[in-house]
Amino acid sequence: VEIIVKKDARVRYTTIQNWSHNVYNLVTKRAVVQEGGVMEWIDANLGSKVTMKYPSVYLVGERAHGEVLSVAFAGDGQHQDAGAKMIHAAPHTTSIITSKGISKGTGKQSYRGLVKIYPGCKGAKSTVRCDALMLDDTAQSSTYPYMEVDEDDVTIGHEASVSKIGEEQLFYLMSRGMTEAEGTAMIVNGFIEPIVKTLPMDYAIEMNRLITLQMQGAIG
Repeated sequence: VEIIVKKDARVRYTTIQNWSHNVYNLVTKRAVVQEGGVMEWIDANLGSKVTMKYPSVYLVGERAHGEVLSVAFAGDGQHQDAGAKMIHAAPHTTSIITSKGISKGTGKQSYRGLVKIYPGCKGAKSTVRCDALMLDDTAQSSTYPYMEVDEDDVTIGHEASVSKIGEEQLFYLMSRGMTEAEGTAMIVNGFIEPIVKTLPMDYAIEMNRLITLQMQGAIG
């Protein structure tokens, strides 16, 4: 997928993918954003044996903005390797990367990202946040952030967290009448809520349904 965002234009490209377990999902997504333009990639990756997907945004005009919001779910035997690339090639450009990864069973989930700021890109700002949630002891999660900054007058932020569903959380929810599966689903839905709330209602409902089924091992 290739997108060109003209001056002061705005584009949002949303994808929810649910492949069967024998699929290798290797995707190229890139966008070029001109002056004052805005590009948003919103991505949900479920199913497939292997996914390698890194949407990129080339910010070539002053005040251009790029944003990537992604969710990846890796179940048994799956490897979800997802991330983003933000290339700042003009002054006062801004970017945000938000990544949510969930892994279960023997699933492996990785975040792999790049932020590049070229010389002369004064006032550029970039924020990266990648969070991982592991549903059991055998799940795996990795983070590979890379930042290359060749300009002094910039603001860069990076946050990362890895967490596991706690017994106390589940105990509390089960004491309120939920089953363990229902409690786990509620915690996962809360974890991905920052991404889901950006989706149109029908997309949000479908994504929550697919993730619930994925946790039950019913799809993919």
